[in-house]
Parts: sequence; C-alpha cells; structure tokens
Amino acid sequence: MNQNENRSLEGLKVLDLSRLLPAPFCSMVLRDLGAQVDKLEDTGLGDGARPTYPLADDGMGAMFHWLNRGKRSIALDLKSEKGREVFLKLIPKYDVLIESNRPGVMDRLGLGYETLRAVNPGLVYCAITGYGQDGPLRHRAGHDINYVARGGALGITGPLGGPPQTPGVQVGDIGGGLFAAIGILAALQYRQRTGEGRFVDISMTEAAVSFSLFGLACAYGGLDLPAGGGMLMGAIANYRTYRTKDGAVSLGALEPKFWKAFCEGNGLNFDPSVLMPGPHQEEWHRKVSELFLSRTNAEWEAFAREHDCCLEPVLGPKDLLEDPQHVARGVFAKRKSHKGGELIMARTPVAPAAEGIAPKQGMDTATILRENGFSDEEIEALAKEGVTRSVN
Repeated sequence: MNQNENRSLEGLKVLDLSRLLPAPFCSMVLRDLGAQVDKLEDTGLGDGARPTYPLADDGMGAMFHWLNRGKRSIALDLKSEKGREVFLKLIPKYDVLIESNRPGVMDRLGLGYETLRAVNPGLVYCAITGYGQDGPLRHRAGHDINYVARGGALGITGPLGGPPQTPGVQVGDIGGGLFAAIGILAALQYRQRTGEGRFVDISMTEAAVSFSLFGLACAYGGLDLPAGGGMLMGAIANYRTYRTKDGAVSLGALEPKFWKAFCEGNGLNFDPSVLMPGPHQEEWHRKVSELFLSRTNAEWEAFAREHDCCLEPVLGPKDLLEDPQHVARGVFAKRKSHKGGELIMARTPVAPAAEGIAPKQGMDTATILRENGFSDEEIEALAKEGVTRSVN
C-alpha cells in the first residue's frame, strides 16, 4: 500500500481531549487517514496511557506511541478561567472534537456541546463513554471487561460449563473507537450537505452488543444454547482451536466441502453431523484433538497448502512480524522514539500508519497557539501562569 494512497482526510482538523485506549484509537484512525489530530491534555499528569508499561527508551508507553503516532500535543488547564477562554478561541478552527469524559463533565466546565456549537456551528462533537449519554448507567465507571459483560459478548462465550473466558482483545474499547470514527465521518458528510455539525454519542457497551451479532441473532431467533454452545463458539469440532506438537492452530471448516477436504486429507470418514452441535461432538473433539497433536504447526501449514479446508496457525506477536502475508501487505511499521529507539506498530486496515512520533506532553502547545492567532507574548504569559505547559 502506498504511503499516501489513503490520506483522504487531509485538511481535516481534529481536537482530541480523550485518554487511554478507545477514543485515542478513533483519532489514530483519523490521523492515519490524513487528518491533523491535536491532542489536548491537562497540565498535570496528562494521558494515563503515557506511563503504561512496557515503556520505550524515552519513558513513554509502547501503547501510547502506537495510539498517538503523528499527533501533536497541547497542554491546557481547562479548569481555569483563562484555560477555558483559550479553548473557546481554539474551537472555531477545528472540524471535530473527541472526548471521553463521563456525561456532564464538559457541561460542568462550561464547555458542553451547546456552548461549543454556539461558537462553531459546524463542529462535529463525538463523546465516547462506557454506557452512553443517557440511561441509568451513564455515570457508572467501567472498563472493557464490564462493557463486554453488559453488552452480551461474555454471556455467549464459553467454555461450556465454566465462567466466560476473558477476551484477549479489548472488544468494547476498540469497537467503541471504530464506531466513533464511523459516526464522525457520517456527521462530516451531513455537515457537507447542511453546514451543520452534529453530536455523536458512542457507547462502548453498545459496540460490544454489535460485535455479538451472531450469537444474539441465534438466541433471539429461537436457538437456545448455553454459553459456549454455539457453532462459532467452539462447540463443534470443525470450528475451534487445537493444540499441535509445538503450538496451536485454528480450524474453520464450517461448510461441508471444507470439512470433507479436511477429513479426506487425514483419512477420516466424512461425517456431516459434525457441522451441528450435540452430544456426538465430544467424541469428535477427542478424535480431532489427538490428530492435531500428532504433527507440528509447520506440518499443518503444509497440509493447509495442499488441502483447502480453512486451517491456519495461531500466531504469536513475534510470528506476526515474519508472516509472509503480513510482510507482503506491509501491515507492520517501524517508528523511532524521542531517543531514537525502535518501535513496532501496525497500520489500520484503511491506511498506512501515520508518520511521526507520538508527542511529549504539551510539546506543540506554543505552535498550536501561534497557528490560532496567539502572540508570542500571550503564549509566554499563559505558560508563566500555569494555564499551559510545554515539554521539550
């Protein structure tokens, strides 16, 4: 993929007030697509993801570097009167604002949507929260595991007979960020037609609901299955993970032709009943488990090249970097830390990873203020009064 192939959002200006993972993931996607993203942090500790381990040699977290590549940082005290005045002067210059505070926080600061819309009628304002802007849980604290629990994703997850397996990926967090990006782009299209901005209300719990589509559709369609008992949840022998001699593989032979190809390639009798859950699965699980344990991952990869049966190895982080498919597609990129150390991160599916290093807290404060009409004397005064902060 050409580095400039998908910079479709060049010229778009985004002000991101958010922290940690979900909303910064959203603005990372927008930045990868070419938008200018200015990260607004407080003048105290800043984004809590900065010190999240593991740390790069410049003291900033690897995840923070990944999420904030190519962004700029302004540190501004929004709890001070002067800080709010500065903020209101900045807002007319931006197309999009993203925040992840609990509902009502921005209003209490005097910087809620209605106030900002009066200053910038075309502003697209996106709020990403755990449970949304209304409803009885709108003020409740939570993390991804809570959102996937409340959103139904854990309620359909196995193993059978045990508590749901904690997901290895942040379904609500990343899902919330993705849906936020979609909502922002839709609101921008609306603005192009009408000249008016919009408020985009994103619930991470509802993102988890959306990602639970298959299991919920089965349940609401009348298929009453226990958690982990669905076709796509490990309940059938032809769609699950298995241990090998030296690793693990995934078998996804859902359709009869793929299951038949797997069986014939291994000298097994083709049994179409394996395609449906039931007590007969226990024997098939045992039989297929023993089969996979008899060969290495490399041997199973060779088998998959010969027999088209939806069989792939389970790759670990180090394996991904050397995988021919990912190498051919340029999935992973290398960036430098502020001290020259090497960082590895992946592009999003829609665009190459944005160039540039994640910013130090407030390092672009003076530049951003100067771009927005503040004089050097005003910038210096704001810094002396502690309204802003710059880190070199």
